[in-house]
Amino acid sequence: MDFQEGNMDQPSGRSFMQVLCEKYSPENFPYRRGPGMGVHVPATPQGSPMKDRLNLPSVLVLNSCGITCAGEENEIAAFCAHVSELDLSDNKLDSWHEVSKIVSNVPHLEFLNLSSNPLNLSVLERTCAGSFAGVRKLVLNNSKASWETVHTILQELPDLEELFLCLNDYETVSCSSVCCQSLKLLHITDNNLQDWTEIRKLGIMFPSLDTLVLANNHLTTIEESNESLARLFPNLRSVSLHRSGLHCWEDIDKLNSFPKLEEVRLLGIPLLQSYTTEERRKLLIARLPSIIKLNGSVITDGEREDSERFFIRYYLDFPPEEVPFRYHELVTKYGKLEPLAVVDLRPRSSAKVEVHFKDKVEEISIRLDQTVAELKKQLKTVVHLSTSNMLLYYFDHEAPFGPEEMKYNSRALHSYGIQDGDKFFVEPKSK
Repeated sequence: MDFQEGNMDQPSGRSFMQVLCEKYSPENFPYRRGPGMGVHVPATPQGSPMKDRLNLPSVLVLNSCGITCAGEENEIAAFCAHVSELDLSDNKLDSWHEVSKIVSNVPHLEFLNLSSNPLNLSVLERTCAGSFAGVRKLVLNNSKASWETVHTILQELPDLEELFLCLNDYETVSCSSVCCQSLKLLHITDNNLQDWTEIRKLGIMFPSLDTLVLANNHLTTIEESNESLARLFPNLRSVSLHRSGLHCWEDIDKLNSFPKLEEVRLLGIPLLQSYTTEERRKLLIARLPSIIKLNGSVITDGEREDSERFFIRYYLDFPPEEVPFRYHELVTKYGKLEPLAVVDLRPRSSAKVEVHFKDKVEEISIRLDQTVAELKKQLKTVVHLSTSNMLLYYFDHEAPFGPEEMKYNSRALHSYGIQDGDKFFVEPKSK
């Protein structure tokens, strides 16, 4: 039987232990790599189909392996006593009871990824959820986990610090009757949360929240008083509103109500589409005086001052009723600044100069993007000399050594720094 035929004979469903033994058997994984240890399992009286020893790391990655069930629990317990992280994403687990069989036998588990398993097909009982008690980081992305399931998990995981609920098609948030005081980070991106009344429930459920990632939702406005916002998210340090639907500067100002906010991500929102990249960043920095990082970049003291001064000048000519309150705060800080002078830094393209030949002086305009040779051709009609019989000198008023002979025909005129009013002297070559 060749390899392909062997694969075709494999059953579609596989157990956690079956995959574990195949992936980490001595034949496939002969040396210990990274953090981990070899685990010895004595043979049972009935004999075990497993190898006596597997080289298991403390971080197990078993994603996309077709796992549907747990397998022998005593073997999971023997092999996984030291495992701390387990990635079971993109498998075929559709029973919380089977997940519980795995997790309950991994006593030191702190990180569990169950993304893209069809676990919405079963109900999570509290007795099963109790087996997750030690988990600190739980990933349920694209699992379509119901809020009832989430609430059951929250009640049974007293140490949960990070929760990932992305791509779960949530249009609303169901508020739990019990607050989860331990949660510090919530990723709930790529859902369909549009109304602020749903987002505020997250503040009620997770009062200790430090980081809230709301990217790729459709939130259109922040409808809440400043005092209420401060109470809802008293510990929020970082918020991501990437590609939300915010379209009003007043919503940006509301972020100042979060008393501990330091980091904001705000790319791809409708409000900023009509502004240049420079305007976006500077106007945001000036409106958010407490943040120290914007869109992943640290704000230096110098950048903050530049942005705040830019903000004052930006609103100088606006009607009084359109000037934001922040403008008056910054005018108090810096004074009412004058508009910056517009300086054209483009290189000069021409100059008006004097051409001296014998006793005659003629003022002409010359292009500065041409070469010395091309200038001599232009002067032929002025001095009536052939270019081969022409000595050309440039006199710069600031030059200390008098006129400079222009010897190099290929040299560009702009390299001389020629200004209006400068002088050129032409002499015939001596015979």
